[in-house]
Amino acid sequence: MADGLTVIPASVLRNLSDKLYEKRKNAALEGGLIGLAAATVALSSEASQHLEQIVPPVLNSFSDQDSRVRYYACEALYNIAKIVRGDFIVFFNQIFDALCKLSADSDANVQNAAHLLDRLVKDIVTESDQFSIEEFIPLLRERMSVLNPFVRQFLVGWITVLDSVPDIDMLGFLPDFLDGLFNMLSDSSHEIRQQADSALSEFLQEIKNSPSVDYGRMTEILVQRAASLDEFTRLTAITWINEFVKLGGDQLVPYYADILGAILPCTSDREEKIRAVARETNDELRGIKTDPTEGFDVGAILSVARRHLSSELETTRIEALNWILTLLNRHRTEVLSFLNDIFDTLLKALSDRSDEVVLLVLDVHACIAKDDKHFHHLIVYLVQNFRVDHSLLEKRGALIIRRLCVLLHAETVYRKLSTILEGESDLDFASIMVQALNLILLTSTELSDLRDLLKQSMFNDAGKKLFLSLYASWCHSPGAIISLCLLAQIVLQTYQHACSIIQSLVEEDINVKFLVQLDKLIHLVETPTFAYLRLQLLEPQRYMWLLKALYGLLMLLPQQSLAFKILRTRLKTVPPYSFSGEQISSGSALLEANYMGISQISEDGDPFHDSPNVYNGINFISRLQQFKHIQQQHHMHSKLQAQSRCNSSSAKEVQRPEDPEQPSLAPDNSLPPSRSSRRGPGQLQL
Repeated sequence: MADGLTVIPASVLRNLSDKLYEKRKNAALEGGLIGLAAATVALSSEASQHLEQIVPPVLNSFSDQDSRVRYYACEALYNIAKIVRGDFIVFFNQIFDALCKLSADSDANVQNAAHLLDRLVKDIVTESDQFSIEEFIPLLRERMSVLNPFVRQFLVGWITVLDSVPDIDMLGFLPDFLDGLFNMLSDSSHEIRQQADSALSEFLQEIKNSPSVDYGRMTEILVQRAASLDEFTRLTAITWINEFVKLGGDQLVPYYADILGAILPCTSDREEKIRAVARETNDELRGIKTDPTEGFDVGAILSVARRHLSSELETTRIEALNWILTLLNRHRTEVLSFLNDIFDTLLKALSDRSDEVVLLVLDVHACIAKDDKHFHHLIVYLVQNFRVDHSLLEKRGALIIRRLCVLLHAETVYRKLSTILEGESDLDFASIMVQALNLILLTSTELSDLRDLLKQSMFNDAGKKLFLSLYASWCHSPGAIISLCLLAQIVLQTYQHACSIIQSLVEEDINVKFLVQLDKLIHLVETPTFAYLRLQLLEPQRYMWLLKALYGLLMLLPQQSLAFKILRTRLKTVPPYSFSGEQISSGSALLEANYMGISQISEDGDPFHDSPNVYNGINFISRLQQFKHIQQQHHMHSKLQAQSRCNSSSAKEVQRPEDPEQPSLAPDNSLPPSRSSRRGPGQLQL
């Protein structure tokens, strides 16, 4: 007994007889703990047989409210562990749980004692062959969600130690605690972030050297962490994904859509390092050729790409479109089977604020439209979009039409558009759309071949078909139909027809919209597109119908407009020496009609009115009737609109008296702006 008393401190012996119960209780616990440790030391090699009686009381004391008790519990277990070593591994989970809590103890002495005990336990575990990683992992996974920095350091320390033991396969259980490690990368403590990063780097290196890894479960974690608000976490996650794409092989095929969903936003990340790794990973993933029969889910990839077409990030939208293009080129049949799921989104993307995105969207549409059915579908939907959103036509119409003409053959595109617009019920939109298409036709370098074909329309069968196809819808706009006739440039037929069109115009036609179109046309006559027309004026005896058409346009223009001055100046430059004989007299008569008006020249006495009305199968009389018929529809439509506005105004006047000081509105046929830079409704800005 005397030996037993000597191991118990004097302070504990005094408190055992203290008047206060709490002191006596704590002293008994402290004395008991020391006694248990002393008994273990005394039992030596036989102590392992009595651990069931010795260890549980010590572990229970770890949660005591008195810090001295917790301290002596650490000391007692330390002494016990030194004696029994690996035999107490059976209590490892309970000991680990207790140490995990004590690592964040409020008492510094207890923390120090727990730290010493922790080091000893680690030594024992690393040399033991009885440690069960399978039984330990559930406890570790549970504790990985703790936010306390001391506990986090404790956990990372154990993960690192266990991973260093050759006989313990921590890599095989990495998915169980990987998310917890990534969570620590955003810790406020630099030391914890560094420790977590070091552990993750070591595991990634092991993955590279390991033939068998569960990529699937870890990929699910990584794609979540790639969306973290913390930059360091995103960078680490995307770096891991990058390695997985290179190493994963067939295992990753079912996860391609998830990986793509993580990569695409990162390609536009504000951090340059993240963007670089994400783009490299994206290229690597897109370069892998996999077949649907191998589990590659085309629909899932398309769904991800479609979703990211609505991203605020331009690069992300571009890469999403590149993926759709890639899939179209490799798995066209499968992609077209999902077309209904993505087509509306692709159409909306035509309104994207980025020209680069719009051009890429058009590439996708063109790839889809290689089949006649889908081509028709595309053009119909495109016209519908232009009808609903006139700003799209105004801001992006030229870009869209020009690009489609390059990708899908200009003649095919224009003929399809013309066919659709010929039967367009919205007459106002039909007129606006035709004007837009006509302006693109006359100004775009991409459509130079189409213009050349139209110039041969009286001699070339393909040109004739194109002329007739466009004529049907160009009738919605007098300005456009006149332009088409001038573009066809044949000596008598189309120029004479242009004159007929001009002379058929009635009062309703000469309004602001028409004069704006005319203003544009006169300015276009001065561009390289109509250089041939200006050169033809050198031969007025041969191109008298051209002169008559131009003078007709001049007579329709207000004298104070800039377009009038431009055209008058051009006509005055027609050289008189190019006339000869009767033609000089006729040409002079036309020139003298400059201010008098073309209508004063007698139709019967006109020397150029004897041309046939049918040429190369084109019945120009029928065409003129077609133009008049469509224009009559426009006139009726305008009258109905005016009547509707009048009725609406009358209703308002009944409700409130007229303000005598209210300024009057300009009439519908008011003069157009004198400057050509002023655009009319629905006209394209090139």
